Amino acid sequence: MADIAKITVEVAGGIGTVLAEPRKFKTGSRGFYGQGKVQGTDGRRFQISVNVVEIGSKPAAPTDS
Repeated sequence: MADIAKITVEVAGGIGTVLAEPRKFKTGSRGFYGQGKVQGTDGRRFQISVNVVEIGSKPAAPTDS
């Protein structure tokens, strides 16, 4: 897995970059999580949280045999 994910977001005309670090989620899936702030062109500020989950990364559930 990559060391870091760089995510660009646009909110209310303002553009910001969120750096997301690798994370193993409680579900067992792998991916990235990051948070940051973006200021819109009208001066409002927004808090951003992002989850990026790798599809198929969750371990298979054990089968009852």
